[in-house]
Amino acid sequence: MRTQVAIIGAGPAGLLLGQLLGQAGIDNVILERSSAAHVLSRIRAGVLEQGTVDLLNQVGCGTRLHAEGLVHEGVYIAFNDIQHRIDLKRHSGGSTVTVYGQTEVTRDLMASRTHSGQRTIYVTYRAEGADDRLDCDFIVGCDGFHGISRQSIPATALTAFERLYPFGWLGLLADVPPAADELVYARHARGFALCSMRSPTRSRYYIQVGSTETADAWSDGMFWDELKRRLPDDTADHVVAGPSI
Repeated sequence: MRTQVAIIGAGPAGLLLGQLLGQAGIDNVILERSSAAHVLSRIRAGVLEQGTVDLLNQVGCGTRLHAEGLVHEGVYIAFNDIQHRIDLKRHSGGSTVTVYGQTEVTRDLMASRTHSGQRTIYVTYRAEGADDRLDCDFIVGCDGFHGISRQSIPATALTAFERLYPFGWLGLLADVPPAADELVYARHARGFALCSMRSPTRSRYYIQVGSTETADAWSDGMFWDELKRRLPDDTADHVVAGPSI
């Protein structure tokens, strides 16, 4: 098989790049080691900045995003048990952020790629009982930190920049309504907390924990109790607890 650009990884980065290249008339093939069902089963981040929304619009993948995404024009910052709202739209010249799950972005990009007739191959690259080969002019690694692309870069040509923090984040995802209409970042003597969301019926919460903590050490009830302790009373009163998913 021959193509101009081989893209490794069918996550949002690889799929979006494939759509941009296709719009420019550049032939490309995406190789993904997992199945499409597995890729779509992964729960990932859910807040899109304005530049990403603009790119999705550009490649024709913004319809469902605008119908189902939650546009946030601001964010709440809480400290000393008082909550303050920062008007992002006013202070950034009109930009907003949109809550729309990364899985849904991936789903929209997959559908658009299929509709346009471009190729995505979900294989460990062996076809019909024989090793197959994809010849190309360029290879783009969009398979993340642990992917084969990064591992293939010679150590002499790779520089890694890393900062280690002396704490960890414990996150919980639950099918409950969010505690607020926009994200809430809270600073408390017991540690940081974040109230986020994926949709009007699915919430994502985080609390700061020790760097050696494990999720197994926390029951759902312990998490909800600790989260509420770190939020202003009026926000904590709107937290709806539910089983983690």
